[in-house]
Amino acid sequence: MTAPMERIQALDSIEKDIITCLQSAGQALMELSKEKSSLKQAEGQTHTFLKTLSHVESKLTEQINYLTQVSTGQPHEGSGYASQKVLQMAWHRLEHARSRVNELERIKNKHLQGRAILRPQQQAAQPQQNGAQPTGNVQNAGPTG
Repeated sequence: MTAPMERIQALDSIEKDIITCLQSAGQALMELSKEKSSLKQAEGQTHTFLKTLSHVESKLTEQINYLTQVSTGQPHEGSGYASQKVLQMAWHRLEHARSRVNELERIKNKHLQGRAILRPQQQAAQPQQNGAQPTGNVQNAGPTG
């Protein structure tokens, strides 16, 4: 049987013991409330109550100790908590990497858009620089005569 099923069965057993405990307490109180109560029966029910209560307390303590181990992340037999925590952290790292890549992609696109805007402006300015004649006495360069 698997560990989780054993834990569930142990909790079911504890629940049944609690019911027995409450029934014993109720029967002891009913016996004591009678006009002619039997002290022997009341003591027997009280003894059953205390014995069952002690058993419930020890079994619940075991369950609490188990849950304490699980919640601290310490690896132990039958627990998938550590693996689940590792998986959750891996998903978190993956999401962080995705957001970082998306941010870098956005920055790259912004940079490329800026270059695309500047390139036509530079190309428009470039022919003016390349096609411009040196300014000198162009008017006086003609034949004199």
